[in-house]
Amino acid sequence: MELISALPEDVARDCLIRISYQNFPAVSSVSKAWNTEIQSPEFRRRRTAANQTQKILVAVQSRVDSDDKRRTGLLVKAATNPVYQLSVLEPKTGNWSELPPAPEFPNGLPMFCRIAGVGYDLVVIGGWDPESWKASNSVFIYNFLSATWRRGADMPGGPRTFFACASDNDRTVYVAGGHDDEKNALKSVLAYDVARDAWAALPDMSRERDECKAIVRGGRLCIIGGYCTEMQGRFEKSSEEFDAATCQWSPVEEEFLDAGTCPRTCVDGGDDELFICRDGELVVLKRDTWQTVVKVPEEIRNVSYMEAREGALLLIGSSGFGQPHMGFLLDLKSSNWAKLSSPENYTGHVQFGCLLEI
Repeated sequence: MELISALPEDVARDCLIRISYQNFPAVSSVSKAWNTEIQSPEFRRRRTAANQTQKILVAVQSRVDSDDKRRTGLLVKAATNPVYQLSVLEPKTGNWSELPPAPEFPNGLPMFCRIAGVGYDLVVIGGWDPESWKASNSVFIYNFLSATWRRGADMPGGPRTFFACASDNDRTVYVAGGHDDEKNALKSVLAYDVARDAWAALPDMSRERDECKAIVRGGRLCIIGGYCTEMQGRFEKSSEEFDAATCQWSPVEEEFLDAGTCPRTCVDGGDDELFICRDGELVVLKRDTWQTVVKVPEEIRNVSYMEAREGALLLIGSSGFGQPHMGFLLDLKSSNWAKLSSPENYTGHVQFGCLLEI
């Protein structure tokens, strides 16, 4: 069966790879041939080779009540319990949208849940159940090809909150550290194979790490900062790396960060660089030395999320507690910031986010 009537197959495939990811669900329903085509690994390879993939940021963001102007994503000032949604930003166009809610959470995501992108899948893990406020081990997966949710295997090992989460963008999501229901910091690490819907325990880190940061770079899982149970909130400067090929952890690098600070904003910039926001400045790790890049925009006092890709850095933050969140894009060559336009419905607090290439 022809993909497109009267067109050669190579031309038809060239047409399909140019379709926006938002139209994938409609395209897949046209015919079995089209559905098979866009589901195939070869389709993704051709789309990538032709530079037709679309980069999107998915954020766990508090919902803004436009009727009475109350912002419901705040932990103290909010008049009602915070309600979180999955917001989608296309950095190239500045367009915002919202994903449909997960089936078991129609009235908002679990607070402090973590998300990670693997291929066409968005994986949502854990958080506080919005009804019971207890730590949840649930896993939900949103597929951008079909625009549907499916339930994944629960995260094993008992309740876990404030854990680090990152993916290799291929098939594996890593979970590390955090704390249990008794506020005991954890050093255990898990790997979730999205395609197989299976969890596996990895060797423990050398020490407990609550509120640490996970980054996958060069095929290695890098865990940065955090703190042990006795140090409650006093962040370490250390890091350690897990090599999936050898299934071993590297020795701890005690002075990885140049200051004991929350590593939430630490991101991989490519070219063996790491960025982090600290004391109103954006700094970069180059050749084992942290260097100042540029000051954070004056409007920003609290940075909630950062992502760096292909010569640009996206920063989302606010001017203070309870204030609207806004986004800025930094050209790393010129060191110039450009403010992104954000509709009011997408100015709520951003708890977590991840970048997908679809």
